Amino acid sequence: MDFFHVLVVLLESTIRVSVPLVFAALAGLFTERAGVFDIGLEGKMLGAAFAAGAAAAVTQSVWVGLLAAVLISVLLSLVHGYASITQRGNQIVSGVAINFIVAGSTVILGEAWFRQGGRTPALAEGARFQTISFPDADMIREVPLLGPIYADLLSGHFLLTYLAFAMVPISWWILYRTRFGLRLRAVGENPGAVDTAGISVIWLRYRAVICCGILCGFAGAYLSLAMTAGFVKGMTAGKGYIALAALIFAKWRPKNVMFACLLFGFLDALAIRLQGTPLPLIGQVPVQFMQALPYILTVILLAGFIGKAIPPKAGGVPYVKER
Repeated sequence: MDFFHVLVVLLESTIRVSVPLVFAALAGLFTERAGVFDIGLEGKMLGAAFAAGAAAAVTQSVWVGLLAAVLISVLLSLVHGYASITQRGNQIVSGVAINFIVAGSTVILGEAWFRQGGRTPALAEGARFQTISFPDADMIREVPLLGPIYADLLSGHFLLTYLAFAMVPISWWILYRTRFGLRLRAVGENPGAVDTAGISVIWLRYRAVICCGILCGFAGAYLSLAMTAGFVKGMTAGKGYIALAALIFAKWRPKNVMFACLLFGFLDALAIRLQGTPLPLIGQVPVQFMQALPYILTVILLAGFIGKAIPPKAGGVPYVKER
């Protein structure tokens, strides 16, 4: 297998594993730009993945599964919003609580409903997303250089894969070219000024939380309806935290978020690729180390390569209206 083919396969894997990170990081971008810190991305993704797998298994419809994922994720986001925006509670505590509650409840409900050890039944083809092949992909694959890029790297992904990367410019346009985005960013920097202008800080932050729930719903649905054929216990495997790290690494900018997620996806794909492969001068590296490699490199990158990341000034601070 030549180097170019290995590179194409590695990049294809990078795209595949980056999709939930892109969705979740963009979800966190909306809330944090509005001044709501959300560490509960992991829980919302996991809850959405379970809802998607369970609904699709019962109805045999991938679209019902996707709708269930978005609905559950938005409901969890509203719970976080109620605790941190309306009740002005600690946002980190609220997010952590959601993560723990969802991690336990998905296993309990999965076992109670399906009796498969917390899993949902394996999904048939009609109940999960199928890959999309571009026109003449098989024919063009034999063309040197451009063929594998077109047929393997650009073609053959799921609908949600293309949606995830389309959401990057869409999110940029919303945040920087619309009135809603301008107000959202202003709420994250100076909510008092926004309130003085007669704009509801509470409602803007709730709308940001709802946007977060929708995107986390897509991320969870991708995990259980595209990457795998059903829900598996703990299938998010820390991706919500990695997405949060990517958001900080990207300094809360949509384009940088995409590249940061691709970087972390590449590290994950590389770790999978190198499992069981002897390395020059080192030999075979334990599987456990390769599995931990993306997280180790994440800490290293955040510790020394991004400079000073300055979050929105009002981030994590409940808004109290002055009387």
